[in-house]
Amino acid sequence: MTTARRALLKYSAALASLPMLGPTAFAQEKPIRIGVLFDLSGPFAAAGSTASAVGTQIAIDLTNERGGVLGKYKVEPVNADSQSKPEIAINEAERLITQEKVDIVLGIYSSAHAVPLAAKFETEKKILWITTAVASSVFKNRNLHYTFRAQIHSDQYGEAGASFLAENAKAKLGEEPKEIRAAIIYEDGPYGTGCGDADEQYCKAKGITEIVLKEAYSATTPDLSSLVTKLKRARPDVILHTGYNPDITLFLRQAREAGLRFKMLVGNGAGYSQIDKLRDTFHADVDFFCDVDPVPSQLLDPKTLAPELGDLIKTMVERYKAKTGAKEVPPHCSMGFNQSWILLQTVLPIAIEKYGGADAEAVRKAALDVDIPPGGTIQGYGVKFFPPGTPMSGQNERSTPVVMQYTKDATTVVWPGNIKTAEPVLPLPASSPYALA
Repeated sequence: MTTARRALLKYSAALASLPMLGPTAFAQEKPIRIGVLFDLSGPFAAAGSTASAVGTQIAIDLTNERGGVLGKYKVEPVNADSQSKPEIAINEAERLITQEKVDIVLGIYSSAHAVPLAAKFETEKKILWITTAVASSVFKNRNLHYTFRAQIHSDQYGEAGASFLAENAKAKLGEEPKEIRAAIIYEDGPYGTGCGDADEQYCKAKGITEIVLKEAYSATTPDLSSLVTKLKRARPDVILHTGYNPDITLFLRQAREAGLRFKMLVGNGAGYSQIDKLRDTFHADVDFFCDVDPVPSQLLDPKTLAPELGDLIKTMVERYKAKTGAKEVPPHCSMGFNQSWILLQTVLPIAIEKYGGADAEAVRKAALDVDIPPGGTIQGYGVKFFPPGTPMSGQNERSTPVVMQYTKDATTVVWPGNIKTAEPVLPLPASSPYALA
């Protein structure tokens, strides 16, 4: 038995043996009320926020069906819609804290919302539990005490995409990394900027030094034709793109109309993870594109996870499909479910049993005690939060992304090598309308 496997079994046994709550330890007569804040309308809804919200609700439903937190404290979600607008996100957070009197708000899809919200929750000394927003700038050098994210961060997107390209350059593209011509394009919010900067940083670190174009644009722009023209002139082999659903759709449509060609496109989550929506519009045109994101849990081999997690993933997938009618379950569902499950099944039990309640201070202390080994969550990674006084205080130091590749028949994991489920197809095959001749 491997060391990692023994650690998983030990962790599972520890969860099963948690002592029951003493009758005087936590006098909670009413349900634990938790604010749930997602973009349920506006452009972010279709770009993954709704999928995250559904995943979160499934986690809450399953918890309550099991009797609640620790089998006895039901969870009552107080739902709010930030409508894809930062000012509404802040107003709704204020309402949840001051009027609804919640100590914890979980959710947040957009990094543009997460950055100001983290500052607000720090001032209010309430818990912001981020499920989805990924910008490293949410945490970097801010010394946060009340915001936590088990999710990956944008620096890791750049590292994963660059590593994938560098490791496959010679064998798949017939080129050394230094010979690859890379273009980096991204929406100009915190999410896109974080991923775009990380793409540049890690491409150079991995030897992909020929960056022929790096350019930002507004996610709400009605026209990307000038960007497409610049890309045609720059002649990149690979495009690394960070965007949401509407701007990605606009870019791909105008790129095809203008005859833009390349060897590979690597997306960075968000709209590129909503493959069912892209396929509805572009059909086979998006086959063989790659995407960096936390892994959709159903793509993992359950044998690499803690024993109970395979059945949990199966239940999540079944319920997501039943709730949405979707054929494919996007990564954002796993993000919403996983981060919520960690809060409900690990953090809150520690807060109640060790620190005497589910208030913000108890949850803050409990989060810093969490120590889940790799393989202990449905997305494969472990959880250990960087403590206050460190550059990424509140961020999970054990989070990891994957690189996926889409085909008509399946979504496969093509990086990292130790968990990949298929060999990547590089360059784009001749059947792709974007392939270089």
